[in-house]
Amino acid sequence: MNAVGIDVSKGKSMITVMRPFGEVVASPYEVTHTDSELSKLANSLLSLNSETKVIMECTGSYYQPIAYALHEAGLFVSAVHAKLIHSFGNNTIRKVKTDKADSIKIANYGLSHWLELPRYIPEDDIRKMLKAFCRQYEKYWKLKTMLKNNFISLTDQTFPGVNELFSSPPRKSDGHEKWMDFAFKFWHCECVCGLSQNAFTERYHRWCKREGYYFNEDKALDAYACGHWFVMPKNDTTKLLITQTINQINAVSESIAVFAREMKRLAETLPEYPVVSAFYGVGDILAPLLMAEIGDVYRFQKKGSLVCFAGLEAPPYQSGKFESENRHISKRGSPHLRKALFQVMDCLIKHSPVDDPIYQFLDRKRAEGKHYYSYMTAGSAKFLRIYYARVKEYLDALET
Repeated sequence: MNAVGIDVSKGKSMITVMRPFGEVVASPYEVTHTDSELSKLANSLLSLNSETKVIMECTGSYYQPIAYALHEAGLFVSAVHAKLIHSFGNNTIRKVKTDKADSIKIANYGLSHWLELPRYIPEDDIRKMLKAFCRQYEKYWKLKTMLKNNFISLTDQTFPGVNELFSSPPRKSDGHEKWMDFAFKFWHCECVCGLSQNAFTERYHRWCKREGYYFNEDKALDAYACGHWFVMPKNDTTKLLITQTINQINAVSESIAVFAREMKRLAETLPEYPVVSAFYGVGDILAPLLMAEIGDVYRFQKKGSLVCFAGLEAPPYQSGKFESENRHISKRGSPHLRKALFQVMDCLIKHSPVDDPIYQFLDRKRAEGKHYYSYMTAGSAKFLRIYYARVKEYLDALET
């Protein structure tokens, strides 16, 4: 049997081929991730005598081109968690970290765990694109939050309290928020207090009609009385600073709205979407996020495997007569999935649907006096178990 250890990096990989008892078939050599190089590598591995398995680490997205190319060529490919490789065979005092040493270590791992190696199966195009859109959605939301916090600090010097005037959610069409569009038009408090109350109310009414926002006279009065002190003067430089900041936030918001629509469209094409969207607290955003991070449930052997994938299991900690009762979750799984689950649990806590089994579980844990993070984590694990059972049952019924 031939174990092919591949240490993957960006654009290139280090290859080592080994057999049992330390026999080196091919000393470490470098391969770039081009069509010609990968084809040449696949042909050379297919020409080896005996069974051949290719082992590599799951290193972000770097491993995917070479894993996909070798899989398509007909080779057995196994993508192993980097933590398992890191913890394997560290029985030396001298620390060595090179690409060549890592490829040898990966090949030896493959020989030691030959029968247990999981087979790499590429995701279908829809799930792959859904995951890419969801990751971009999260990154753009982080960017928008940072930009909004910066903008609020600016308005504290030009129009204090403007960010608290309106509580309208972002528009689904373009992602714009009413208070920011209002600040774009009335970018300084003197733009409001420099007018009479009736004149401002009329101007505000025309602005709402033009921008497609609901007009409320009480809100106009609140805006007029909001703030009449400022630090930055009312001039063209201040206006440029405020308007350019808002334009930047609105551009990000428009991208987020596009991502959200595409995420929903892609998720609706997957067979499990009706089941996932039926969960309480799972809407048009969280349903695609959950489906993107979990992927195909058939890749998990049991419910516990999905819980471990999310990093929500609490491994035992025992030594001698001591056995810990206050265990922590491993957090070795997907942080994106844990974040989405936490949002679902937060929705359940806020709305308290008494007929929902997950909320009943959460409420019971709260009644027992559990810590906030304890019952939220336990509820997330409960959600995944129910998710696995319902989705798998639904997909099995579709197949039959």
